[in-house]
Amino acid sequence: MQRASQVLRVSTVGTAQRGLTAAPRLVQQRLASTVAGASPKRGKWQTFKSVVKYGTVGAVGYGLYSMYHQRFPGEQLPFDASKRTIVVLGSGWASTSFLKSIDTEQYNVVVVSPRNYFLFTPLLPSCTVGTIDVRSIVEPTRFITRHKSREVKVYEAECTEIDPVKKTITIADNSEIKGDSAQATLEYDYLVIGTGATNQTFGIKGVEEHACFLKEVWDAQKIRTKVMDCIETAAFPGQAEEEIERLLHMVVVGGGPTGIEYAAELHDFLKEDLASWYPELAEKIKITLVEALPNVLPAFSKQLIDYTETTFKEQNITIHTKTMVKEVKEKEIIVQQADGTKANIPYGLLVWATGNTVRPVIRNLMAKLPEHQTVRRGLAVDDWLQLNGTEGIYALGDASATKYAPTAQVASQQGKYLARLFGQLAVCDKMEEELKTLEDGDEKEKKARKLQKAKSIKPFEYTHQGSLAYIGSDRAIADLPFGGGNVASGGVATFLFWRSAYLSNLFSGRNRSLVVTDWIKKNILGRDISRE
Repeated sequence: MQRASQVLRVSTVGTAQRGLTAAPRLVQQRLASTVAGASPKRGKWQTFKSVVKYGTVGAVGYGLYSMYHQRFPGEQLPFDASKRTIVVLGSGWASTSFLKSIDTEQYNVVVVSPRNYFLFTPLLPSCTVGTIDVRSIVEPTRFITRHKSREVKVYEAECTEIDPVKKTITIADNSEIKGDSAQATLEYDYLVIGTGATNQTFGIKGVEEHACFLKEVWDAQKIRTKVMDCIETAAFPGQAEEEIERLLHMVVVGGGPTGIEYAAELHDFLKEDLASWYPELAEKIKITLVEALPNVLPAFSKQLIDYTETTFKEQNITIHTKTMVKEVKEKEIIVQQADGTKANIPYGLLVWATGNTVRPVIRNLMAKLPEHQTVRRGLAVDDWLQLNGTEGIYALGDASATKYAPTAQVASQQGKYLARLFGQLAVCDKMEEELKTLEDGDEKEKKARKLQKAKSIKPFEYTHQGSLAYIGSDRAIADLPFGGGNVASGGVATFLFWRSAYLSNLFSGRNRSLVVTDWIKKNILGRDISRE
């Protein structure tokens, strides 16, 4: 009996031990079967969600940091008397592109411009009808300079004279409020002239007095005010029908991208907003575009020119090509038509978008260098953008006369190139100083070869990235380089590309967010039709 109980105990213990051993195996088998049966898609989905989650957190964190850094910039190095000084004239595409790219640790930089901001001119036509607010496309110059490593001095003033011999410029305060000091003379080691150009009137009588230009912020504001003035005056009681037709006739002179885009924006304003708030006048508003050349948009392909003209015809925008303006009067323009006959075109608003000419300060500088400055349309420069007949003076953008078209693309690339050139010049200067301290020998010879190589600076080469223009009704055209030729595109999809391209070229995240907000507001709430 006692032996039987011992056998029973041993048997029970053995069974228990086998059970304990089998349990982990069972768990492992079940886990293995679970893993084997798990869906691969579920694992990929979990990975994707993790990537999105952490990516979003990272993007938000970076965005907040960028906003903080932009709002609260760090300390800057002070002016260094031992370093050379670059004076930059202007705050347009060329000067601002140069300013953003220049290394201020190597140079002292001074900016002189009549306006204290950069203006994104491609979207200026949108500001004339309230599609975009002008504040959304300006970037204060001090916002750019405050984020440079060394302090940059900014003077809101106009350069009135350049002395290439004494290496000085004279500047004058051009604001309405002036202090005791309203004129000053600045010295420079290098001068970068990016003053742009002024409006070309071809000497036609009455243009300055009666036409509206489209080049600056105040031009867009003036056009907006005059558009609403014309409409409200046409709605005044007792107005004669002939006078109503005149007041509601909007004439654009110039068939380049600026003129085309303004006519397109005006059409959209008419159809999307004025038709609702001025139903009795909307059908009477007419838009006419006058161009002296055989067709509009001469820089674009024939296919896109035809597409634009067809679109304008659908939008009831009249185009007069081979038509030259001979005189501008207060209420009408006198034109010479293709057959040589003259005609009178009454107008309520006249927008002049015909091109550029040199500013007075540039003309004055050209007169001081008659042997070297023989090109009337701008400052003649060499392949490295240095002004012919001078040392240390560079010209770029619309102020210069090169083989390239005077566009924002060219000016922007010239600014970046010149900043790289100055960086290379600083390296050469440093190497020359080091070379003076070395005694004759292999090391000095080796350093001299490196210096010679560093001085081999490549000339400026422009890379065309395509041409874009908005033609109204949410349609745009694009001439884009591809391979050895061009790709021509037009329509709604191109309009989306036009918007994305302009957004990406805006200089700051602040501008991008403001422009996107303006577009959204326009689609939801419509444009503002108030006079101011």
